[in-house]
Amino acid sequence: MSLIEIRKRSLTIETTYHEGGPPVETPLKMAAACAVIRNPYAGRYEPDLMPFMAELRSLGTLLAQELVDTLGRDKVEVYSKAAIVGVDGEMEHGAVWHEAGGWAMRTVLGEPKAIVPAAKAVAGAGYRLMVPVHYIHACYVRSHFNSIEVGIQDAPRPKEILFALVMGTGGRVHSRLGGLLKENVSVHDGQR
Repeated sequence: MSLIEIRKRSLTIETTYHEGGPPVETPLKMAAACAVIRNPYAGRYEPDLMPFMAELRSLGTLLAQELVDTLGRDKVEVYSKAAIVGVDGEMEHGAVWHEAGGWAMRTVLGEPKAIVPAAKAVAGAGYRLMVPVHYIHACYVRSHFNSIEVGIQDAPRPKEILFALVMGTGGRVHSRLGGLLKENVSVHDGQR
């Protein structure tokens, strides 16, 4: 029996044309793909979460591919992942997404090296989570530090988990605070 039972999915796309300054030539697109699943361990302690984490790779691939199909693989410059665990679960039930969601995004994007940022919480239905993003090839590219809100009005229910992946097409609109620019990334270690 599969450990993954999806109740619902959502895809949110934000398009930013300006942040008070002049409209940009190419708007920034940020997208969040979410899936709400039954928590197979709600209400009990499970010492071995590794099978769940391994099986979640397929869900990660589904969400990552949806984002790539939406934004265009060659246009993706930022990424992140998130989990909101219903109140009958525990934080570790969301932490399984670190490997599964990160692995999936790296695979569909051609193995970028920067760490995949994350956010997670245990909360009730309707909880909203701000998810940090950064540049996929070097996490210290300051212009690409940004965030997007994820959540679904009726999720997660107490025995559910909301898993999300996030991708975007660039840095902040009107970024002008210096630091390492994406054009100057040279070490290719995922940091600088």
